[in-house]
Amino acid sequence: MKVDLFDFELPPERIALRPARPRDAARMLVVHGEGPFKDRGVRDLPHMLRAGDVLVFNDTRVIPAQLEGRRGEAKIGATLHKRIDLRRWQAFVRNAKRLRVGDIAEFGGGVTALAEERLPDGSFVLAFAGDEPVEVLLERAGRMPLPPYIAGKRATDARDREDYQTMFAQEDGAVAAPTAALHFTPELMASLAEAGVGTETLTLHVGAGTFLPVKADDTDDHAMHAEWGRIEPAVAARLNAVRKTGGRVIAVGTTSLRLLESATGEDGVIQPFAGDTAIFITPGYRFRAIDGLMTNFHLPKSTLMMLVSALMGRDRMMAAYEHAIAQEYRFYSYGDSSLLLP
Repeated sequence: MKVDLFDFELPPERIALRPARPRDAARMLVVHGEGPFKDRGVRDLPHMLRAGDVLVFNDTRVIPAQLEGRRGEAKIGATLHKRIDLRRWQAFVRNAKRLRVGDIAEFGGGVTALAEERLPDGSFVLAFAGDEPVEVLLERAGRMPLPPYIAGKRATDARDREDYQTMFAQEDGAVAAPTAALHFTPELMASLAEAGVGTETLTLHVGAGTFLPVKADDTDDHAMHAEWGRIEPAVAARLNAVRKTGGRVIAVGTTSLRLLESATGEDGVIQPFAGDTAIFITPGYRFRAIDGLMTNFHLPKSTLMMLVSALMGRDRMMAAYEHAIAQEYRFYSYGDSSLLLP
């Protein structure tokens, strides 16, 4: 499909630079397969679902994966993208023409890394020196990797360390937050439990590739970056049991959705999973694992705009986004939410 089919005009003032406070005070646009759109709030979620439904959250934790440093006299920046092993990470490098294989990059705080390999997509394999875990080095030298559409408008600050982390964050490894879950609070979780809505968690370490624009003119020519994920056997078994008894599996965020779909066969059975996924969902895809999606509003011509269009239909989603813009919803990572129920 032509990438331009997923384009739309967004007024810059609709981009949220801070999250709602409290988190569950955000607005939520409810979109069914047909009928009028419903303007609600995230706190209405327990009333929008049914007893027996299950929400699936991503428990990845964002690490301070952006580094600023030097190679000799040249300034460079690195955004870690994907862990390779204990000391080596794949990274996108700013001012990459200044870095060659074999160079040492210095990031301050005694943190250095060898540019070990340059990959076909232009990213580097960085091998960090020393014996400390890389996560410890990042706490010393790194900063939170806010999306470019926020970082380009204001500096990252101490508030982002908390704001850009969900209440479910446990497993270190993401370089972007699973932002749909930023709206949840203990109070909202208690209301969901009272309404009979269950919860499960999986892990998908979101990579910096989620920020990259689709440069191809056609979706067939776009290559997705791989991300690592895990679904425990007990979680898969419980989710399969939910669907057998008529409950719905609602993914909280496109990260949860993509991992669930990666782990599910043509028979609709969710399998345990541990490994990489580079699934790319576009219109025409047949969903096997999920019955709905809670997600924030996505960038024009992005892979995630294609994903929600695959779930609800392109025309339906373009109309929903036109409504959201007219009603002054807040967009992107720190913005409002939508509940998509095909």
